Amino acid sequence: MPGRLAAERSQIGQPTKSALLSTPSAVAGTAPAAQLDPPPAAPNTLLERDGELSAQRDAPVGGQAVLEGVMMRGVANWAVAVRKPTAEQLIDAEHDADSQAPAASLGEIEVTTYPLESVMKRHRLLRLPLLRGIVALGGSMVIGFRALEISANAQMPAEEAQEQQEIPRAVWAGTVVFAVVLAIVLFFLIPVGLTSLIQTQLGSSVLFWVVEGAIRTSLFLGYMLLLSRIRDLRRVFEYHGAEHKTISCFEAGLPLTPVNAQRFSRLHPRCGTSFLLVVMIVAIFVFAPIGLPAWYWLMATRVLGVPVIAGISFELIKFAGRNRSRGWVRVVMWPGLKLQLLTTREPDLDQLEVAIASLEAVLALEKPGELSAADLVGVEVVA
Repeated sequence: MPGRLAAERSQIGQPTKSALLSTPSAVAGTAPAAQLDPPPAAPNTLLERDGELSAQRDAPVGGQAVLEGVMMRGVANWAVAVRKPTAEQLIDAEHDADSQAPAASLGEIEVTTYPLESVMKRHRLLRLPLLRGIVALGGSMVIGFRALEISANAQMPAEEAQEQQEIPRAVWAGTVVFAVVLAIVLFFLIPVGLTSLIQTQLGSSVLFWVVEGAIRTSLFLGYMLLLSRIRDLRRVFEYHGAEHKTISCFEAGLPLTPVNAQRFSRLHPRCGTSFLLVVMIVAIFVFAPIGLPAWYWLMATRVLGVPVIAGISFELIKFAGRNRSRGWVRVVMWPGLKLQLLTTREPDLDQLEVAIASLEAVLALEKPGELSAADLVGVEVVA
């Protein structure tokens, strides 16, 4: 890598900022990338198929693509690494806001780290199966929106970014609630509503169940296909691929370098895209025993059943991540992996460098491969 990550271990638990400089010399007082060791390699940790590598074991790290960057999270910390635009790119953007300016690939990498304290560590009840998935997903959404805000501010000129005030927690909570409500309406209430229009023609609860599930899954697949066609999201999808490759490289125990990470598949069994497809399929089986009650009960069950479906789906994704080396698990997860072809793109080495900088910022503060069972209490991470 052309630079080194500045990350003071004495600042654990406090937000820190650093940048990967464009010079090859190490920053004083930093932990060089070579010292941030991945978990030790073990036999049968790699699978090669079609010229790409896939890690065959799990690690408690996850992430998310953001604007010109990647968020990574570990057990007790999370970090956002963003490629900042150069002065020339900012000037070009001001002169022609509608132009397709070249992506920010030459600016420095800004890294911000934050402490992460899971509410599940404090409340044993929330660590129960199903409940832990709901709590973990809610926490991931909050961190994800916060990471998007950080990456958006990083693309602004320095003076404008300093003027930006941090969005209150109430606003973030409202954003998460709105996103959840929108998803429930689009993928649960609309399918059952449309199927109810032809309920008399169907004549049985089994057909109702099948048609509703088909409509729900079709809406989801159409939504994902539409997102994949949005040109402005292409770079986000490339960073999504960089996130997956970097995590897989770490899980495989190889040194974190862009060249090493590039060899891995951009598909990951713990990806949120796969999780959403699992949600659509699990919903079919959860709603099947309900039958055909009155329309208002149908609507109520579709809303009240969402947490149950999310909890079950989370457990299935976790199981798949831990047992990815089993042949039957790979077969079952194959549709979800293929769906990731819509939400990931092949990254370049510069984008992989950003993803690695984000993960190294987390690894500079913790060692997921060396944590005790007590350290991992309440830790639930998706890729």
